[in-house]
Amino acid sequence: MDMNEIKEIFFQECEEQLAELESGLLKLNDGDRDPETVNAVFRAVHSIKGGAGAFGLDDLVAFAHVFETTLDCVRSGKLEPGQDVLKVMLKSADVLADLVSASRDGGSVDESRTRGLVKELEALAHGEMPSNAAHDAPKPAPAAAAAPKVETPKPTDDSGFQPIPFTFEGFGEEEEPVIGGATYEVLFKPRRELYSKGNEAALLLRDLSRVGEMSIACDTDALPDLDKMDPEESYFSWKISVKTTKSEDDIRIVFEFAEWDCDLEVKFADGASSDEDQPMKPVPFDLSILDDDTSGEDGDKQSEQSSDQTVAEAVSAAETAASVTKAAGAAARAAERKESAAAAAAAAAQNNAAAAAASAGQTIRVDLDRVDRLINLVGELVINQAMLSQSVIENDATGTSAVNMGLEELQQLTREIQDSVMAIRAQPVKPVFQRMSRIVREVADMVGKQIRLVTEGENTEVDKTVIDKLAEPLTHMIRNAVDHGIESPEKREAAGKNPEGTIKLTAKHRSGRILIELADDGAGINRERVRQKAIDNDIIAADANLTDDEIDNLIFMAGFSTADKISDISGRGVGMDVVKRSIQALGGRISISSRPGYGSTFTMSLPLTLAVLDGMVVTVAGQTLVVPLTAIVETLQPEASAIHSFGANQRLISIRNSFCPLVDVGRVLNYRATQANPVEGVALLVESEGGGQRALMVDAIQGQRQVVIKSLEANYTHVPGIAAATILGDGRVALILDVDAVVSASRGQSLKPEMSLAATG
Repeated sequence: MDMNEIKEIFFQECEEQLAELESGLLKLNDGDRDPETVNAVFRAVHSIKGGAGAFGLDDLVAFAHVFETTLDCVRSGKLEPGQDVLKVMLKSADVLADLVSASRDGGSVDESRTRGLVKELEALAHGEMPSNAAHDAPKPAPAAAAAPKVETPKPTDDSGFQPIPFTFEGFGEEEEPVIGGATYEVLFKPRRELYSKGNEAALLLRDLSRVGEMSIACDTDALPDLDKMDPEESYFSWKISVKTTKSEDDIRIVFEFAEWDCDLEVKFADGASSDEDQPMKPVPFDLSILDDDTSGEDGDKQSEQSSDQTVAEAVSAAETAASVTKAAGAAARAAERKESAAAAAAAAAQNNAAAAAASAGQTIRVDLDRVDRLINLVGELVINQAMLSQSVIENDATGTSAVNMGLEELQQLTREIQDSVMAIRAQPVKPVFQRMSRIVREVADMVGKQIRLVTEGENTEVDKTVIDKLAEPLTHMIRNAVDHGIESPEKREAAGKNPEGTIKLTAKHRSGRILIELADDGAGINRERVRQKAIDNDIIAADANLTDDEIDNLIFMAGFSTADKISDISGRGVGMDVVKRSIQALGGRISISSRPGYGSTFTMSLPLTLAVLDGMVVTVAGQTLVVPLTAIVETLQPEASAIHSFGANQRLISIRNSFCPLVDVGRVLNYRATQANPVEGVALLVESEGGGQRALMVDAIQGQRQVVIKSLEANYTHVPGIAAATILGDGRVALILDVDAVVSASRGQSLKPEMSLAATG
């Protein structure tokens, strides 16, 4: 593996760390104060900084270091993560993402913005509020806390090796002297794996200094000559003395993330004064009290004088004996605890090693091109399996041969393989939704609005291809909702609303498709203004009679905009037009629901995958079509008594005491000039997005099959009423019907009747 491949893996891991960072910050912003959330955010920035340092990405390392320092203040409890603090940190996460992108793609980042955020982060680390940091330069740190300024040494030889100055001064200076407690001796020797995973011994030592009063000595005896030095090896070790009132477990917690990548020994220092290791005191006892030759007045006086002393000494002796017994028992218990702790540590080490090995084997990184090739091969396998089955069916009238039975098993196996391969490409929409949070923040700051983004269904899975193409339309819709949908805080308060607007982004599965809804609680669509703008731009006639839905859909027209002036956000009329074209290119559709004064909801319906489809193969005027199975409710054989005429050329079909419009698919697609007799065909009751139920009339049903989707736009051109194409088992090309477009045509919307589809089938 060369350096470029390693660097690519680093940037892939950066994407994961950035997603973890933003997710954690958003949880903190919503009031989550779980220490593990703070630790996860800190680890994300720390990992990015460590990897960036290995590749010499100085700008990224410098910003990540300042960001990490401020997060460490939050982690240690010195800085409360309030709304103002988190606002700065969310902006810093955005800049960190920009720096990662610039390092990967060779671009640049706005230095003034980066410098401004660095000042704000430093101000937060020094205890200043963000409001002061936004306008004034941060106050200099106290002289005692400032690190000594050391000039950077020049390279020592032609290889470019450059020593990095470092000092341990300042460790533990903010801690109060420890009164009493125990003194521990810590032997810490990092292995090379510790540094390869982005950890830093200096940060671990800094965290250890917070446990108590610390003195440290660095052992450099293992350091070889420069020409024999391995830059990835670890040569230093440290001997640390820690005087603290805390336990040994508190010391080991400091190294919990690096415990398996270092040699660590924690023990009581010689002469420690803990209760368990107290030396035994001599027992004072006067043997003269056992003598019997003391008599007379002198003896009585002596006895009287020594009586009190003897009693005191006896009491002291009893207390000392008790303390000796207690110390001995404590020592025995300590020995037992150490033995059991050693056994537990050994067992935990084995369990953790097994868990680490298991987790390491749970996921692998695979290039997306390989997955795409695998999916294409599986698609070809499905087509060939269908062709083989078609040939056997045509030559085996009974359908009971061993070959036919084997083909049925092959079909089932092929289906399982295809489902498994498609599951590999399925990914949650969470990364795209997280990206929208930044857009909301940036655009809201530009227009001076207070807006909160709420997301639901982030774990809803959809094909990777759909996710990749979903970011652009969502970006335009979010910007449109912030700029046009949500009112200013003053207008919202005047209308009795919360000055903070809400945009809700939701994803969910429905009938084999994914629905993504973007709703806001703004003012809704001003239909009078939209209509007038359309008239001014010659999009509609002044006397045009349009429904509310038709007026709402005018915002999707190319060049249409209700903005009074062009800005960085809107005014050029390209946003919603791009949204509609992008959604249609994915085989989806978009609809609008708006209530003046209450807000608007945009609903996008997209296919779960762009690779395969379960469909009903039907015949219409001699042409073979595929109707998506997810749109079909039921199939009917119409009777003459159930058919009713309506108007000049409309017909209805009676289904269980209700009437449903009957749509001749062949007539809508210009396969035939006149409508066919419904009694001679089959009706497919379908349900479309926003169009209700319709009965699509076809000539016959050939069967139900799983087909491989082939794009018409990529190989031919966009055909109204047709979503895509596929290859059947007999090698013929069949068109996949766009049910919603056909239903819309039945309501009077034209499908460009001058285009005949007979030639394309």
